[in-house]
Amino acid sequence: MKVTLNRVNDNFHFELKNERGHIVNVDSRPEFGGNDMGPSPMELILMGVAGCSAIDMISILKKQRQEITSFKAEVDGERVQLGEAKPFKDIHVVFYLEGEINPEKAARAAQLSFEKYCSVSKTLEPTATVHYKVVLNGIPLTPDGESNNL
Repeated sequence: MKVTLNRVNDNFHFELKNERGHIVNVDSRPEFGGNDMGPSPMELILMGVAGCSAIDMISILKKQRQEITSFKAEVDGERVQLGEAKPFKDIHVVFYLEGEINPEKAARAAQLSFEKYCSVSKTLEPTATVHYKVVLNGIPLTPDGESNNL
């Protein structure tokens, strides 16, 4: 796996390209000297967590013949000052699924993603804790798939 980076302007706008030719723009916010022409590298990490786990979950649920009509996720990262760097300490993921989906299967798909399959979250494990929850058809689920309507 390989990506290339090319600087686009005199600030922090970069174009990154993978071996298959897909392009992503990366930049920094204006308050940090950028022009806000793309997500920051740290935002890309959160996007990677969302995308990786979504692929896992949808793959698992499709194999179980679950009917997914909508799949969304929100990812929030909390950072901590560590010398000059600010790595993620905690990452919170909420999945919003709709459709004819067995609650136990939805909860298990999320668990398998984060405990076994998602390479992005596994890469972050040494420094960040990933917390997740599933909301199915508007109802929050417990880790075992039970309704968590409080």
